[in-house]
Amino acid sequence: MSNFQTIDPAWQPVDDLLENRVILVTGAADGIGRAVSVACANCRATVVLLDRNVPGLETLYDEILDAGHPEPAIYPMDLKGATPGDYQSLADTLEKEFGRLDGLVHNAACLGTLTPLSHTEDELWYEVMQTNLHAPFLLTKACLALLERPEEAAIVFNSDRVGRHGKAYWGAYGISKAGIENMMQVLADELVTNTGIRVNSIDPGAARTALRAIAYPAEDRNRLHLPADVTNPFLYLLGPDSMGITGQQFVFADSQ
Repeated sequence: MSNFQTIDPAWQPVDDLLENRVILVTGAADGIGRAVSVACANCRATVVLLDRNVPGLETLYDEILDAGHPEPAIYPMDLKGATPGDYQSLADTLEKEFGRLDGLVHNAACLGTLTPLSHTEDELWYEVMQTNLHAPFLLTKACLALLERPEEAAIVFNSDRVGRHGKAYWGAYGISKAGIENMMQVLADELVTNTGIRVNSIDPGAARTALRAIAYPAEDRNRLHLPADVTNPFLYLLGPDSMGITGQQFVFADSQ
């Protein structure tokens, strides 16, 4: 029997679910990260948009502002090459501009190539691990003090089923996602007693993203969920309705 959790499909966010909250989303310029950013802004959060794709961030900024939502912030960063000092600079900027952080969504990911481990190029292995595993660790570490400022806060990891059960040829990507799942559980266990920070992961299933298209180039994309269709679990885990829930692996209900 699966130990994965789902949210009630009937659950819907209220308009002011994230009002006065500051939410940082990585990989915000496209795909699920973009959809989650818009959904958070729709719920009145101030969203910090992090991505290496500056034009994508700029169009997203305009989209959110034009819709009459709280003004977001843009923070260009390439996670592949970022150093611990870069993450500390980000945390210092958040401290200066907002003085707190209410939510952190680790969404950015690098697929690499689908190949046997024995054929995986060393450089590609390091690149995938840097983006998918090292970056979330360094970013979380840098932002923990800010996440402790509010009475309650949330860290959400965008996961994948191949990180919950190993599958041939998914090598570096799958292993990095397995590390994310363990990091989520370790953090949740460490933070549950002394802070108001809850930590969970969500597998959003098959969505129409660029990463999915690379992994499954022959797939009929019209049969996939749009990124906007899978945002509710993220909103639930970021908002007050999930208070007391931590260390759990969630899956989008329609992807079981």
